[in-house]
Amino acid sequence: MIEVNELTKTYGGRTAVAQLSFTVRPGQVTGFLGPNGAGKTSTLRMILGLDTPSGGTATVGGVPFRSHRRGLRHVGALLDAGQVHGGRSAAAHLAALARSNGIPRRRVEEVLQEVGLSEAARRRIGGFSLGMKQRLGVATALLGDPPVLMFDEPINGMDPEGVLWMRHLFRRLAAEGRTVFLSSHLMTEMERTADHLVVIGQGRLIAAESVRSFAARGTRPGAVVGTPRAAELTGLLTAAGAVVEPEGSAGAERLVVTGLPTDRIGALALEHRIVLHELTTRSASLEEAFMELTADSVDHQAGRPR
Repeated sequence: MIEVNELTKTYGGRTAVAQLSFTVRPGQVTGFLGPNGAGKTSTLRMILGLDTPSGGTATVGGVPFRSHRRGLRHVGALLDAGQVHGGRSAAAHLAALARSNGIPRRRVEEVLQEVGLSEAARRRIGGFSLGMKQRLGVATALLGDPPVLMFDEPINGMDPEGVLWMRHLFRRLAAEGRTVFLSSHLMTEMERTADHLVVIGQGRLIAAESVRSFAARGTRPGAVVGTPRAAELTGLLTAAGAVVEPEGSAGAERLVVTGLPTDRIGALALEHRIVLHELTTRSASLEEAFMELTADSVDHQAGRPR
């Protein structure tokens, strides 16, 4: 388990993390979200003992990570797949880490096979693609068979097959009872992979709750309506108190409607003899919730495209 209590980090006069508290529990995938500059990387580095907190504590298994003599047996982490010696082979890189952490040499071959790099084991890392380096980073995290795993943007550079493999890996690790802490900007993947979320902005906690609960907080339930008489139906729905936005699509026009239940939308269409090609419930969106709830925490915000 990872426990963060009143964690604070300042660089000069700038506060990167401010009195941050949360818990990452075993047996589930916990997603770590926040806008660029929110303090996610600083938080991960403090948990791993790479940076010293200005205040507060971060512990793994009840003690600071630095207290673990052989760290890879307790925590496996992928923070930056590019931070490896490009002149070494994948096998040599892992073998050096295995020796320094008292890990059996057989684990090198095992984790290379698990991440799909067995055939590239003797190749120099400098010639690896980004996706291959990400796989090597995952192999490094798994090397000590640790109970706690942390990944920072692990899907960057992965092809569709690799993304699917990563998704299944995270779910399997959590099902084994491990603590899995995953930072990513990819909302779709977070929706498909994470059980719980920790969301921060400007170094402060915004939310710590289930994915479903967080998504439901940020947007009203609505419906998607497809009809060839979109303009007429829009007027009727707006007059009934709904908020209607167009959603372009091939064939019949589609509308996104909030503020009215689907049965009321259907009844209005029937009353005015308007044909509907589609009427479906629109579920809460994690991306919309994230954008709404972190809007005040974004350092640089572009204008809407015209």
